[in-house]
Amino acid sequence: MYLPTAFRQDDLAELHAQIRANPFALLANACSEGVQASHLPLLLEPEEGEFGTLYGHFARANPHWRELQGGGEALAVFSGPDAYVSPGWYPAKVEHGKVVPTWNYIAVHARGPVELIEDPERLLQIVSRLSDRHETGRPQPWAVSDAPRDYLDAMLRAIVGFALPIRRLEGKWKLSQNRSAADQAGVRDGLTASPHPREQTLAAHMAQAG
Repeated sequence: MYLPTAFRQDDLAELHAQIRANPFALLANACSEGVQASHLPLLLEPEEGEFGTLYGHFARANPHWRELQGGGEALAVFSGPDAYVSPGWYPAKVEHGKVVPTWNYIAVHARGPVELIEDPERLLQIVSRLSDRHETGRPQPWAVSDAPRDYLDAMLRAIVGFALPIRRLEGKWKLSQNRSAADQAGVRDGLTASPHPREQTLAAHMAQAG
């Protein structure tokens, strides 16, 4: 990813927080036909390895997993909040008019080798942890164990799991750091006033970074 110094995020806790907040990732890798990509919810285990390990699963009918046999490397992209930035928010527009639109966003890229998992018990652990993660806080959380075991066994046969130990982790926090303090404040105010929650979230990140 193109990563100017001003936008680089190296704080591991911040990178992990964004992965947890945006767990629906784009998983891509080079393959025999060029590039293959799948949209998948991933689970981060932060204590496993230097940068953590990601877990997920493919539908067995998805040919993507076959391209990862043998431990091929994959890239998981986690997209955080993003927003269009209007030049009208910059005080510089009034001063000299030399402004153009841009886009602010937060993104995390995680790379590493993929280990495919077909053992039923390990698959059960993956789907259980994924479900528990997203059921937490619900009034009546559903658990994998709520389903009949013979049904679960059939569902497990229909998926292929994987582990991706993160070997390289990059974060890009593009939050107008290359603009003047006045322009940054203008963007932050503009996003705060937005009716869209993701844009308000981005404004909060700008305030935290500022």
